[in-house]
Amino acid sequence: MTTLYFKYQAFDAAGKMQSGRLTADSEREAVRLLRGKSLTPVKIQETRSDAERSQRKRISHTDLVDFTTGLCTLVEAHVPLDKALRLLEGITESVAMRALVVAMLRDVKEGKSLADAMESHPKVFSKMYVNIVRAGEEGGILDELLPDLAEFLETSAKTRQAIVSAMIYPIVLLVTGILSVVLLLVFVIPQFAAMFEDAGTDIPGSAQFLLALSAFLQSYGYLFIVLFVLLVFLWKRMDADPRLRYRKHAFLLSLPLLGNLILYKECAIFARTLGALLGAGIPLIRSLRVAREVIANSVITSKLQQVEEDVRGGAGLGISLEKTNQFPTLLHQLVAVGEESGRTSSILLKSAATFDTTVRNQMSALVSALQPALIIFLAIAVGGITITMLSAVFSMNAVEF
Repeated sequence: MTTLYFKYQAFDAAGKMQSGRLTADSEREAVRLLRGKSLTPVKIQETRSDAERSQRKRISHTDLVDFTTGLCTLVEAHVPLDKALRLLEGITESVAMRALVVAMLRDVKEGKSLADAMESHPKVFSKMYVNIVRAGEEGGILDELLPDLAEFLETSAKTRQAIVSAMIYPIVLLVTGILSVVLLLVFVIPQFAAMFEDAGTDIPGSAQFLLALSAFLQSYGYLFIVLFVLLVFLWKRMDADPRLRYRKHAFLLSLPLLGNLILYKECAIFARTLGALLGAGIPLIRSLRVAREVIANSVITSKLQQVEEDVRGGAGLGISLEKTNQFPTLLHQLVAVGEESGRTSSILLKSAATFDTTVRNQMSALVSALQPALIIFLAIAVGGITITMLSAVFSMNAVEF
């Protein structure tokens, strides 16, 4: 049976008019739910606007964190799962998330487990998320695993936000520099061309070059935009071919600074995911498979597949990671220590925190170096164009004098 949305107007026990929305399988159930809240319904109208709007909106990472935190609180309070979902549906502000909760509530009421209901929405709930929830349901320890899952999502969100925030200022500087140079070449330099034509004097080579570049941009500048869009399209298109995608990711890992950042970022994701899964009591082979699937870089994914095969053959996880010659020494050494002491899960989580800190520190250092470099680039580009053209004008006036 399909869950429907209803708008209602009803009198409360004090005789005041109340209005709002609720979900029910039928209008009769909607009336029953309202009376259960001591409300006397006056008007009930079916609407599907929330569901329709939710199809055009994506669920953000913040929405997922809020949902997980709320579910964690309710499950820890031993609220039944169907009631917890209904409560979350009532307090969730995101229209898209509310529609998703309603869909999961319907699946749970039909007899599905929460993990199965979440598995139907792979774009929202990762395989790691679903596996932890499934382990919690099967072992009856969902209230113990959800807090760690909520902390996992919050930590991932903070790391992502730190990276985005660090890159905003350099990107603004770069865009400002490029726009300043383009505006000078397209709108200011042509004014000097008319001045030189009226004077009838020889133009210095540097100024002549800028005038030719300005004329080219005015006539064919749109080709740079077309070329940029085409390059972006081809760069993304490479992901469709596994071989090209592998080469693309190998190239990114080989870059001097960016490659190291990507490696440590992926190691943090791997360590945190594997640690969370092992902590939830999921077997190592299954945990490795799930952790491998959440990694974005295909080169690292192939190395983790090799690790999984070695572990399946009886090798230790630390030794298998070291054998690939891909991962930082710190990772496989700490994992080896964790295996010896029986604390692999906690060691992996601490390793993830260490890698996150390394990524943030490297990003800060990179941004600290980029900011003055971009400012110098902007000053040289704008100043160089200005000085070149003014020198040409002064030389022209000297000849006339």
